[in-house]
Amino acid sequence: MPFDRDFSDIYTYGIKKTAEEQGVVAERVDEQHFSETILERVYRQIENADFIIAEMTGQNPNVFYEVGYAHAKGKLCALVTQSAGDIPFDLKQHPHVIYDGSIADLKDKLAPKIEWMKQQTASKKDETISASVRTTDELLEKDSFWHHGKFDFILDLKNNSSRRSPEIEAIYIHTSKAWTLSNNGQECPSQSGDQKGILRHLVAPSLKRLAPGAFSQERIGFRRQLWSKFSGEEQRDEYTSKGIVTIEVVTSEGTLSHEFSIEVEFDEIPF
Repeated sequence: MPFDRDFSDIYTYGIKKTAEEQGVVAERVDEQHFSETILERVYRQIENADFIIAEMTGQNPNVFYEVGYAHAKGKLCALVTQSAGDIPFDLKQHPHVIYDGSIADLKDKLAPKIEWMKQQTASKKDETISASVRTTDELLEKDSFWHHGKFDFILDLKNNSSRRSPEIEAIYIHTSKAWTLSNNGQECPSQSGDQKGILRHLVAPSLKRLAPGAFSQERIGFRRQLWSKFSGEEQRDEYTSKGIVTIEVVTSEGTLSHEFSIEVEFDEIPF
């Protein structure tokens, strides 16, 4: 929308408040703190958004440009205007709200559009990329000072939709801090997660886009210490490790989150 004082109440009470009442977080760039340029921030926010609400009143060229960018990124856009004449012919087939200039009228007409876009976004996420996992090659490594367990974690991503998938930008795997992860022979970068004691590991996707029905597969190595001579614990010949692993698949249309229960048994390979 234009950064114009005339639209302040329209945004605060007509758009932002209506979105909040629908359980949606509505943000405008001038409310945020950031280090990049404002154009870079606008592009990033459009890419991260589930859907866009654009105030088209007055045919502001910056708004038109940003709506075009959002459409190029495949985003749902609700076009809001006080006059149907402000929406060009090429945009008339997109969802739009024509209101009489009052906040009350805008709220009444915008609320069902937001609810519809929420449902469309949820449906699109559910039908596109699914995830499944399995473990293999469990091994117990032992010496006089340490016991380590390691296994391979196979992650399959499948495009269940009839269209090309959104771009897969990153894969994050959440584990306890006991685990070290590797991919393609390199240790995965990690940082502390939102929950205490959790690490968030970054895995670079091998494929960025999936054709309809296609799948990609990531093999991630898991390794952790199970026993140390200095811990005072009794060493064993077998160990079991179990817990919840959370997978985040970050796409250009939003983040898909999956939780999997994992149980792995480690023992030595007999020779």
